[in-house]
Amino acid sequence: MDDRERYKQLVGAYAADMVPSNSVIGLGTGSTATYFVTALAERLRDGRLTNVIGVPTSERTAAQARREGVPLTDLHTHPQLAVAFDGADEIDPHLGLIKGLGGALLREKIVASAAQQFFVFGDSTKSVGTLGVVTPVPVEIVDFARSLCMRRLSALGARPILRLRDGQPQITDEGHVILDCFFDGIADPQALDTAIHAIPGVVETGLFLGMATAAIIGGPDGVHMVYPQ
Repeated sequence: MDDRERYKQLVGAYAADMVPSNSVIGLGTGSTATYFVTALAERLRDGRLTNVIGVPTSERTAAQARREGVPLTDLHTHPQLAVAFDGADEIDPHLGLIKGLGGALLREKIVASAAQQFFVFGDSTKSVGTLGVVTPVPVEIVDFARSLCMRRLSALGARPILRLRDGQPQITDEGHVILDCFFDGIADPQALDTAIHAIPGVVETGLFLGMATAAIIGGPDGVHMVYPQ
């Protein structure tokens, strides 16, 4: 296991130790979230945690949780969650986030919005000074509107690229496609998010702004909590 994977594993365990018993929680998607679900399952099996039920943010996370014995529910049954845990692709000093490189941004944002607290986690490479320098902003769209969305996104300064899997458009769990929008840094994430949402055919963006309670970051110095500046 290389250092980054070790940091992710440490973060997953740290986050699992924050989960309260007798709670319904959001289960994120991505590499760090995989370690989190594994650590959560271990605590449920050995009795450190009891009566924890998860709402998964993707079919992939749901499948892992079922394999490892984590009980699942949905937002119809439990519309409000105590807490949600999920990874991020970029985390800025204000805890503005870019999420969605794993393709689950729509469900991730819904689950995070349903939680009383939302903790984002990742290794230290995810911390950035400005959003949009390292990774693209995923934008989930209705495929019928693809050409319109690409033109409008280009007019906002993006370089939109249709995300492919095995040579075909990647289809999300909700049946949409994703445009990965590259920027040379985002000066005003809130204004950009508002402008993108105004484009007909846009379902959701990977900009998660003003949502995170704190970030759990793992690196060479161990795991530490980061709060919005």
